[in-house]
Amino acid sequence: MALGVKPGDEVVTTTYSFFATAGAVARLGAKPVLVDIDEATFNLDVEQAIAAITPRTKAIMPVHLFGLSADMDPLIDAASRANIPIVEDAAQAIGATYKARPVGSLGAFGCFSFFPSKNLGAFGDAGLLTAMDDGLARRARLLRTHGMEPRYYHHLVGANFRMDALQAAILRVKAPHLDGWTDGRRANAARYRTLFRQAGLLEDVALPSEPVDCRHIYNQFVIRATNRDGLRAHLEERGIGTEIYYPVPFHLQPCFAELGHRRGDFPNAERAAAGSLALPIYSELTAAQQEAVVGAIGEFVQRRVGV
Repeated sequence: MALGVKPGDEVVTTTYSFFATAGAVARLGAKPVLVDIDEATFNLDVEQAIAAITPRTKAIMPVHLFGLSADMDPLIDAASRANIPIVEDAAQAIGATYKARPVGSLGAFGCFSFFPSKNLGAFGDAGLLTAMDDGLARRARLLRTHGMEPRYYHHLVGANFRMDALQAAILRVKAPHLDGWTDGRRANAARYRTLFRQAGLLEDVALPSEPVDCRHIYNQFVIRATNRDGLRAHLEERGIGTEIYYPVPFHLQPCFAELGHRRGDFPNAERAAAGSLALPIYSELTAAQQEAVVGAIGEFVQRRVGV
């Protein structure tokens, strides 16, 4: 809304994310122009995103999925040449960096979520918007309070997008702990990598990618498995919680049927939807609990191959 996206405009984004990414575009009557993902990182395929730019493109919205930054420099270069703003969906990536730069500072806007499941979670729904331009920041502030300044004088048609004071108070208490929690998640991710390697499971389970120029904050630790659903059922039997992010890409969602996509259009995203599984990664997870997770996965692999 702050960028003036309207019906008939296009926003280039990924087909593989939480629904809010594409929903924010569709609610304005604009068209989400979907692209496939990079199979290694789960983030949008940068080359496809650049190729999808048209004269109707009003924004590019990369998602820093699962806590890993998208490959931003090529997108920034292409967007700059076309004079198109970038909106970073950093909902899952607070504290993540790209080439030592924090996500949320690389585009015109950065969008963060404080939903309770996030690394920094409120008690309910809450979020944060960052802006790199004073004018855009002022417009966003107006939109969050019905376009009102001063009280009862409305310059824009906005809405009530304010964070509840209770959520802000809780976040102020929790925020100083974020770095420690992030360090805990990253340590747990490193331990998982060691345990999977020691168990000889790297041919059966694909671990998340972490490019050397990015700081992954592991909102989720997502593996890929050939028989994902069987593995998930096996882990559930052992009392190990998992989640699937996300079972249906946008291009196969009923509400986006009018975009005209079919199964097979974005094969990387479809393979991710069929094979990805998030394992426990929260910072308080113990070494013994991680050993139990990897041990249970090893049991399933051995049973499946008849060892």
